[in-house]
Formats: sequence, structure tokens, C-alpha cells
Amino acid sequence: MLRKAISPSRRLRRTPFSQGVERAGVKAYTVYNHMLLPTVFRSVEEDYRHLKEAVQLWDVACERQVEIRGPDAGRLMQMLTPRDLRQMRPGQCYYVPIVDETGGMLNDPVAVKLAEDRWWISIADSDLLYWVKGLAYGYRLDVLVDEPDISPLAVQGPKAEELMARVFGDAVRGIRFFRFGHFDFRGRDMVVARSGYSKQGGFEIYVNGSDMGMPLWDALMEAGADLDVHAGGPNLIERIEGGLLSYGNDMTDDNTPQECWLGRFCNTQSAIGCIGRDALLRVAKEGPVQQIRPISIDGSAVPVCDEYWPLMSDGRRVGRISSAAWSPDFGTNVAIGMVRITHWDAGTRLQAIAPDGTRHAVVHEAFWT
Repeated sequence: MLRKAISPSRRLRRTPFSQGVERAGVKAYTVYNHMLLPTVFRSVEEDYRHLKEAVQLWDVACERQVEIRGPDAGRLMQMLTPRDLRQMRPGQCYYVPIVDETGGMLNDPVAVKLAEDRWWISIADSDLLYWVKGLAYGYRLDVLVDEPDISPLAVQGPKAEELMARVFGDAVRGIRFFRFGHFDFRGRDMVVARSGYSKQGGFEIYVNGSDMGMPLWDALMEAGADLDVHAGGPNLIERIEGGLLSYGNDMTDDNTPQECWLGRFCNTQSAIGCIGRDALLRVAKEGPVQQIRPISIDGSAVPVCDEYWPLMSDGRRVGRISSAAWSPDFGTNVAIGMVRITHWDAGTRLQAIAPDGTRHAVVHEAFWT
């Protein structure tokens, strides 16, 4: 398959870490929130192995922040999500499905509560800023909605805590999962959270100011030289193994949180004020007719899944594969698929229509990690 280069332009933004990424020998990018997101450095397989064994710096500045400030900030946040935010305290991060008036997924970001009247929404790949601005204006809410100069840098892998302690001090070790603290770096306040888009453990640094991007990158690289620190990025194989969904790829606004296996993050009965609450109450009552499932696919390594692959049973389409990759650790092709209720039980055997032919596939109960 012909692979074409990305044509640079001012519409496709570089990041505060692009210089370090290029110096590290990036081999591939994707476009995410109108920015470059590095995806491969050595190879997908080599990056996968290194992520599980050492520590990586990820340029995820493309996870732009939607900042909400003002007296109505909490009200606006609750309008956006069916997750009940009333018990959330400053210093916490929540994974929050964002839905429209039909209950369709608009984004699946992490909400960062800085104060009662100040929040960041660390977004996946969609123009959520405009939806939030529209609600604020339409409901005449007393808030300011903007995109601040905050660029996340992730430190992921089993040696991440040791590297972070060398740069930010041992206090960083005390941050609990999905909590954050404020730490100084060269006189600049940085929000540091124990979170990240991998199952290998790590942190996300919300870098305050583009001018601090490369100084922090270089400091982490220097401090982690003996820890085998490398540049990396969200890894296709590792994220599928762990069941980490990709908005716009595994789910879109045509899907509800319940279809995306995110019902556990919805408190539809108590999340009063959520724009899509009425629609989701109907979905909760009736139940979804399709849902995301982990799926294994037989045979040698599958090709890149850049289009939906049909899932078939007895000649009838019963679902689709949206992400797939060969897993060296599990010795099979692992995949994420949307499957009809009639065929989503664990152990169900299906046929995946991949570009290189039909393959046997099996539905699983849980993801691999």
C-alpha cells in the first residue's frame, strides 16, 4: 500500500517538543487535533518492547486543554458528561465520556479539576472547544472557555517513577493514580498527574508554557540516560492489549458510552444537567444492541487496519474490527471490534474480512492486560 508523506503547513502545528522528537529519529506521525503526534521511532514492535521494559518520553501536546474558568465552571462540566462530578475534588482527574444531546460520544477526555471554578479538559481527537464554547454562550453561563498554553508530556513505562523523581524530587512518588500535584521546574509551576495512555504506569506533565518544552525534555533525557530512556508514543499493540480506545477510530458520535464499554463511567440517574441525559436514560433502560469487544484473529501478523473490517457469521455482517495488531507477548493478533448483541458472548467464533483475506476470529470476555 502506498504511504504518502504529510505536507507541512501552518494549519498543522508543531509542538513544544518537536525539536526533541526529530532529534530522536521519529519515523512516523499521525495528525491529532491539528497537530503532529509521533507514532513510531524504531518500529512499532521495538517501541512496544521498550515501553514495557524501560521508560519513554511521549510528545502528546496534541492532547489540547479546554480550560473552563468562572462561577459556572462546575455546572458547565456536568452539562458535558453523564459521569457524576459532584464528589470530585481539586487535585483529582476523572475519565469522562463527553456526549451530545443524542447521547453520542463527542470525546473521551480526562477532566482535571484545578479548583472549584477552574477545570481543564484534556481532550482526545475532536474539536471539542467549539462545542463547549457553544454551550457556554447558548446557556449564558458565567465562564471563560479557552485553550491555554499547556502541552502534556507523558513519561511512561516501569522506570517512569524513578525518572520523574530525579527531575521533580521524591515527592512525586506520592501522587496516587488519577491524582495530581503541583511541582516546580526552573521556577515554573507544573501540574503532574499519575496517568497516561498506556497500561505500563507513568505520569503526564502539563507543561506550562511552550518555552519550557525543550528544557524539560532535555532534563528528562539527561536524567534518564542510565534508565535507557527513549522517545516514544502511544503504541498500537500495547493500547489494544489494554483495551484503550481511540476516539474517531474505535468510536464516534454515532456510538453511546454504553456501546463503547464505558457505561461504568456514566451515572446517568444522578448526573442531572448532562445534555444527553434523557437519551442515555432510554439507552440504559433498553440496553445497547452492539458493544465493543476484545477479539483475537488467527494467522500471521495482520496488515494495518486503516478501514473497518467486517465481522461475519454465516454470511451475515454482525460487527466490525476497528483496531488490530500482532501481539508478540500473546502470540496472536489482538483487536478491538464492535459486535452485535447476538454474537458478543465470549467464545463466539466469527470471520474477519481483512485486506489479505478472511480470517477466523474469536470474541473474548476481557482485554489482555
